[in-house]
Amino acid sequence: MVAIPGSEMLGSALHVISQSLLIPVIVGLLAFMVYAIVSFGGLISEYTGRIRVSTDQIEKIISDISNPGSSEKIIEVMENSDVPEGYKTIITKIASHPELGTKSREALARKLIESEEARAAKSLEKTDIVTRLGPTLGLMGTLIPMGPGLAALGSGDINTLAQAIIIAFDTTVVGLAAGGIAYTISKIRRRWYEEYLSNLDALCEATLEVMDHGKA
Repeated sequence: MVAIPGSEMLGSALHVISQSLLIPVIVGLLAFMVYAIVSFGGLISEYTGRIRVSTDQIEKIISDISNPGSSEKIIEVMENSDVPEGYKTIITKIASHPELGTKSREALARKLIESEEARAAKSLEKTDIVTRLGPTLGLMGTLIPMGPGLAALGSGDINTLAQAIIIAFDTTVVGLAAGGIAYTISKIRRRWYEEYLSNLDALCEATLEVMDHGKA
């Protein structure tokens, strides 16, 4: 077989780059695993302190702020309700500006909801990254040591091959574990945040309608 000029040099460069990535990959996997475990603890803490809001509670709050409907009534109902502080803060901000026009209040409500959406997205961003990159780094950690391991097999060095296989399996397991934990966290939190934003949107719509009728 005729060697292409320069192929050996390029192959050597690729080999050096590939092998130099092994340590960063292992460090990244360890960091992902630590972050996944810490995030799982945060998820449990968030679950224990989470205030669950049912559809009946939202219905009752909407009914209370509508009878009779006024900005003072809205603030009073929200302060006396058993809902998360996020609901109270946003609805109170909207109700505290009766002097604003309809379009201005809608813009304020939209901006406040968007800020909550951004906060939720930021919370999910890191675990989503671990979900995608964890298995990727695990695969890289599997393939990188197998090259030298197979080369060692060709020369009869079984110990080097065994060490390469151990590293390959360990990185695969850690990558999949970190990705699986992060995926579970993202899935649960995404469901919580979607429910939170849905309830918040309903309360904002009701508040805007009540204030529009009160101003009419």
